[in-house]
Amino acid sequence: MKNLKTLVLIAFCSSALLFTSCEEEPTCNVICDTNYERTVDCTCERILADNEILISENISSNTTWTADKIHILANRVSVVDGATLTIEPGTIIKGEEGIEANATALLIARGSKIQANGTETAPIIFTSDADMIQPGQIESPNLAVTSSGLWGGVIILGNAPISADASSVQIEGIPPSDQNGLYGGTDISDDSGSFTFVSIRHGGADIGEGNEINGLTLGGVGNGTTIDHVEVISNVDDGFEFFGGSVDASNLLVWNQGDDAYDCDQSWSGMIDNYIYIAGANSDHGLELDGAEGADVASFTFRNGSLKGFTAGEGEYIDFRDEVRCDIRNSYFFNFPSLADVELDSDGESALWTSGDITVTNLEFNTSHLTEGNLTIADIFADKSETLDAFADRAPDAQIVDSRSLGANRDDFMGWSLAAVTGELSDF
Repeated sequence: MKNLKTLVLIAFCSSALLFTSCEEEPTCNVICDTNYERTVDCTCERILADNEILISENISSNTTWTADKIHILANRVSVVDGATLTIEPGTIIKGEEGIEANATALLIARGSKIQANGTETAPIIFTSDADMIQPGQIESPNLAVTSSGLWGGVIILGNAPISADASSVQIEGIPPSDQNGLYGGTDISDDSGSFTFVSIRHGGADIGEGNEINGLTLGGVGNGTTIDHVEVISNVDDGFEFFGGSVDASNLLVWNQGDDAYDCDQSWSGMIDNYIYIAGANSDHGLELDGAEGADVASFTFRNGSLKGFTAGEGEYIDFRDEVRCDIRNSYFFNFPSLADVELDSDGESALWTSGDITVTNLEFNTSHLTEGNLTIADIFADKSETLDAFADRAPDAQIVDSRSLGANRDDFMGWSLAAVTGELSDF
């Protein structure tokens, strides 16, 4: 009897297995992106190497990213008010590809902090998920330096004053629905942390028509924050853009951006010391300098810069706009196109030049590579206003040279920057 029961049970189980195996599998139309695999429940799951961590949630408590792991941004990740993100020297952060609402970025919200402090021998690198770079490397083994728009960028926001019609506004590149994108306040000494020896590459993803993310965006960042030894390479939009705030920065480098290398808005009141620019074929201005968008006005300073144009491109030296107030000093410009100029954009800037609110001090322009175009200081400095000729009233403190006697100190970029490692600083 026992054997008969066993045979019946075996026969039943075999029939059940046969029936199950003959059932049609459910249809799944999900197609997964590269580096993802489709699961049995028709979702996509990231395929991670042993040394990779996927970051897809906002950071709401103190967190450390360690150099032994590659941290992959799956979307826009915000460090929210009250939290601090610490990134160890040598850490690599990669952003997945995405545009519009799916653009990846790291956002440091008002009231939070980032402590990202690399070293000369172990810089922190932000790059694309397509980059096969591994910890300990500075140069990508597979991605062309000129590749751009493969992810978003880094955004740091603070509570320092801005010149706008509201005490706080939404930063460009972040949808209005994300309140972590607000910046501005009343604390000139606001501290958003420290960001040093950092390389940001291949960013600038488009989140909407004409709205890309800058390499490093600083909105309302206070002078309690440290920004030092940072390079931005092959970003679709600007390299660095300052929206108000009072933060100072030093040892900055931009290479092959798609728009402006250094862009200043909303009465930023800080100073940049020791800066380099290397134009690409599609680069626009070396310096695009904008003034206030409200009643409060402030002035800023650029000093000790070396700026290399792209002779066959259409890039410009400097554009003074929107009644900006600033001083550009001790800077050297070379290899720019024949029609590049230093431009007062309208009557407002022309009047501010005449009053001494816009100044240039000890600038050098090397035009020895040109045979036509803007070859003299009188040619280079262009007043585009309708009624004034400000440069005739007050001549710029600038001269034509065959070689430089001032500018940036390239030694501060050697060893840690991709520009130095690939030999792009040989002319500086």
